[in-house]
Amino acid sequence: MQRNAMPDRVLIVGLGLIGGSLAAALRKAGFGASGKGAAGFGAAEGGAAGFGAAEGATAGFGAAEGGAAGFGAADKRAEILACDPDADEIARGIEMGLVDRGDTRLASLLDGVDLVVLAVPVLAMRQVMAELADADAIAKGVVITDVGSTKGAIREAAEAVFGSMPPNLVLGHPIAGSEKSGVAAANSELYVGHKVILTPEPTTDPEALGKVRALWERAGAEVLEMGVERHDEVLARTSHLPHLLAFSLVDTLARQDERLDIFRYAAGGFRDFTRIAGSDPVMWRDIFVANRDAVLHALDDFESGVARLRDAVERGDTDAMLATFDRASHARHYFDTLLNQTSYQAEYQMQAQDQLRYRVSPGGGVTGRIRVPGDKSISHRSIMLGALAEGVTEVSGFLEGEDSLATLQAFREMGVAIEGPHQGRVTVHGVGLHGLKAPAGPLYVGNAGTAMRLFAGLLAGQSFDTELTGDHSLTKRPMGRVADPLREMGAVIETAEGGRPPMKIKGGQPLKGITYDMPMASAQVKSCLLLAGLYAEGETRVREPAPTRDHTERMLNGFGYEVERQGDTCWLQGGGELAAAPIDVPSDISSATFFLVAAAITPGADLVLEHVGINPTRIGVINILQQMGADLRLENEREVGGEPVADLHIRYAPLKGIDIPVDQVPLAIDEFPALFVAAANAEGTTRLRDAAELRVKESDRLKAMADGLTVLGVENRLYEDGIDIVGRLEGQGADGPSYGGGRIDSLGDHRIAMAFAVAALRASDEIVIDDCANVGTSFPGFVDLARRVGLSLEEQQEAS
Repeated sequence: MQRNAMPDRVLIVGLGLIGGSLAAALRKAGFGASGKGAAGFGAAEGGAAGFGAAEGATAGFGAAEGGAAGFGAADKRAEILACDPDADEIARGIEMGLVDRGDTRLASLLDGVDLVVLAVPVLAMRQVMAELADADAIAKGVVITDVGSTKGAIREAAEAVFGSMPPNLVLGHPIAGSEKSGVAAANSELYVGHKVILTPEPTTDPEALGKVRALWERAGAEVLEMGVERHDEVLARTSHLPHLLAFSLVDTLARQDERLDIFRYAAGGFRDFTRIAGSDPVMWRDIFVANRDAVLHALDDFESGVARLRDAVERGDTDAMLATFDRASHARHYFDTLLNQTSYQAEYQMQAQDQLRYRVSPGGGVTGRIRVPGDKSISHRSIMLGALAEGVTEVSGFLEGEDSLATLQAFREMGVAIEGPHQGRVTVHGVGLHGLKAPAGPLYVGNAGTAMRLFAGLLAGQSFDTELTGDHSLTKRPMGRVADPLREMGAVIETAEGGRPPMKIKGGQPLKGITYDMPMASAQVKSCLLLAGLYAEGETRVREPAPTRDHTERMLNGFGYEVERQGDTCWLQGGGELAAAPIDVPSDISSATFFLVAAAITPGADLVLEHVGINPTRIGVINILQQMGADLRLENEREVGGEPVADLHIRYAPLKGIDIPVDQVPLAIDEFPALFVAAANAEGTTRLRDAAELRVKESDRLKAMADGLTVLGVENRLYEDGIDIVGRLEGQGADGPSYGGGRIDSLGDHRIAMAFAVAALRASDEIVIDDCANVGTSFPGFVDLARRVGLSLEEQQEAS
């Protein structure tokens, strides 16, 4: 929101903690200058420092006319006024430098006011609105907002007073507070990094909404929007219910005879859980009255959950207890990650606003011995098949990235008890093919296309309805490729426009096996149909036009469910069972690829990558690098849990451009961003065709890589299904830089980001890569490993 949307004169009605903290935050940001008091918020005339200095000042967060720098120069016209029934509170606010003037009478302060903030108790809102109506504030164009935590009741009060919702009334709620009260507790940092939810109506004036948004953003808050009903529902569960429970627990214990001993021996856990019971009782009484229905619904759900847990404890049902505790523990950790994010999306409500940027210095060496994280494809499948098996599955080497964790959490939400992950170890207490339970809401799989497509197959055979959703990137990816053949099997699936997520799958549909010729080589489509085939009547056969990764077939066989293959076709019979089996997840060859390329292009490099999966359907990158002349050898080859693994030893050797064999394309489809960097460092031209699949990954990887290579000065030509990359000229020095530096937009695609980080090893100048946060989805620890082997990589947080 632009600075000019900020109102000139703000009136805060109710100068307690919330209202006083808003005034303090505005002062700190340079809004107005009282010239009345010190206390650090506004220095007197001629003063040199303070959060917002008066005339003649030159320093501080906001200087007066002629002042220097800060959030914005303090404006003599800008004022903060206060109305409060307690004259002493107003006097204290003026003395602290928070407000310029005030009165106990509202009408006397309205002249010339642009925006009124109602910071009074919820049940007092109607009376204050009536005073505003009597003063004809709405007709005069005064913008009105509030800070109440129950929007439905306040909207009802407004409609009762004004006859309808005025267009210049914008209801709002800052998600911040303290057990302290009164203007003396005002905290200028109270809203910094916290969320303020606005609940505009369809008739809300956009200019009024802009002013309220600007006010809270000036106070340092992150502003979100949602509907009134949704707001009250969410807050009833996340704020009102916890306060109700805390009050109830402390009151229950306080009324017991042994209460003194109970409180004497209570530890920090009791203190932390009950801290919010120290809040203002009158305020919370009003909130529970105002938001009664939503609170009661939340309380009903909670009581049902407590009853289920009590029953599990009474029966000694350890799996049921573990499922509840693990699901809660993981959700609590997930909540911690959301605290750093800002906008509501689906049921998971938040999406990152801060952008992570990589700044990679040119040059560096690549040496050492490392082990990259576990294979993402196998990690996904280990949880899925372990959950559907009979018995307990022990998984080691599990990839603790966001995508895999989203799969793990989805099964927890469907009633599966899962221990871990802890240092790559996960224990899955399988419930059998028909033991999953309906989740409470949509299943969120983050950025994981593999998870969404495989889930579609196994959920098509369940008795309950489900919805699959993901992050902004995933909602752009095509899902018709799995939805269409599943419909042929009898599934009922709805997708968004263009066959994209979210996917709504109707349960209880009888499935029948089909014979399906895949139009494109896709392990995800093949796996989806095989998983649906577990629930189908008869035989499910899938023919692939080119070999794709076969982790699903291998793992199903490992779980005792026979999958047969002949040539390009695999098939299974429905109606069987899976038996739990241990899984040792090998290191991910896709993650290893970035370091293979790093060593392949860096003079003097000598690197060993340990315990890497070398499944024959995944070794396209090894074959391609060897054809380009890489000094790459497989050592210590062995088989672990049905999957072949080896240590990959690579030393630097000059590379040559090649025409990439078409039969290797599906075997290296995820590795091409890194291979394009290898091509840029090879002598001659590298040509890729028949790779249109790269255009529908997390980004259009063909175009994204072509654009980035162009920024670096690497000549290339883009085709609909491929690319030509011109590397070093014949005779050009192999030891010097191969291209320049520059700024790259990764488009939020983790593989694009990591590929250009590796490219800096042979750049003549630094490479800056924007939008790198999603690297954590596939490769947690990438930055640390990159630094360990010799890259000079710095992470920077950049607000969007």
